[in-house]
Amino acid sequence: MKALVYTAPFEMTLMEQRDPVAARGESVVRVEAVGICGSDMHAYQGHDPRRAPPLVLGHEVCGRVQEGAHAGRKAILNPLIACGECGYCLTGRSNLCPRRTMIGMTRPGGYADAVSIPERCVIVVPDDMDPVHAALTEPAATGLHGLVLAGKALARPLCETRALIIGAGSVGLLTALQLRHQGCAEIAISERNPLRRTPAREAGFERIYAADADGFAEETGAFDLVADCVGARATRELAMRAVAPGGVVLHLGLMDNDGGLDSRRMTLSEITVIGAYTYTRTDLEAAAHKLHSGACGSLDWVMQRPLDAGARTFRELLAGEIAAPKVVLIP
Repeated sequence: MKALVYTAPFEMTLMEQRDPVAARGESVVRVEAVGICGSDMHAYQGHDPRRAPPLVLGHEVCGRVQEGAHAGRKAILNPLIACGECGYCLTGRSNLCPRRTMIGMTRPGGYADAVSIPERCVIVVPDDMDPVHAALTEPAATGLHGLVLAGKALARPLCETRALIIGAGSVGLLTALQLRHQGCAEIAISERNPLRRTPAREAGFERIYAADADGFAEETGAFDLVADCVGARATRELAMRAVAPGGVVLHLGLMDNDGGLDSRRMTLSEITVIGAYTYTRTDLEAAAHKLHSGACGSLDWVMQRPLDAGARTFRELLAGEIAAPKVVLIP
């Protein structure tokens, strides 16, 4: 089969590899669409020691099950392979399982014609669901999981909340779209890359700022909820400036770990900071339903490219030359 392999920092190579073989209790899935995630870009730059080359990256997968309990069905994959036995798994928090592994990290991922995965990680979706839209389930579930946690900490319901989304990549935009579907009172977006602001505006969001725009100063301390979908020092500093007293900062991104949280303001203004990591199976199922039902809009901001254009696409994404919040590769 064809596979796009991370062979060295800043190097992706299309090559032939053996077809995956399903171990006992596993399925083989023929990949129909697979998204490029920010964590894949992080690995591509050599910044993730958990993803050591040579490795097939890619964990935002939709495909057709070839072997296993759901053979013949269209499915998305839960890329997190939890143990199913620990206290976290048994209480519905499998994303925190200390023994979890992951496709595209500890075993081959979805930038290939096919991938193998435990059957318990296969989630069947409607056969008429666009595989490109289905491949957005993972970033949509990341945002949804965070919003569920934030909703428990907010003083008022989401429909009465003023929200700021930092970062208009796929997680940021899908978080904003789900907030809008839930009736969030006001939504603003901050995005450094001017190319990324256009798709957000076309998706119906009018209040879009550059992080350093003069007009943003008036929004200091104005937002009940700030979702940092980038996770860098500068965006954490922005989140701490923008959040209102008694508000919530939802930290979803994982770009760096270089500080940026103002602990004095956090204390004096009773600001809640929540870290949210990935999703549970329930989040994935709910996100897939939202995407299929149209709750997140037309999703026409997704760029599709063939798998053999993957290496070029990674280079262009790194250079900031692609406006689309999400690129999905088609094997």
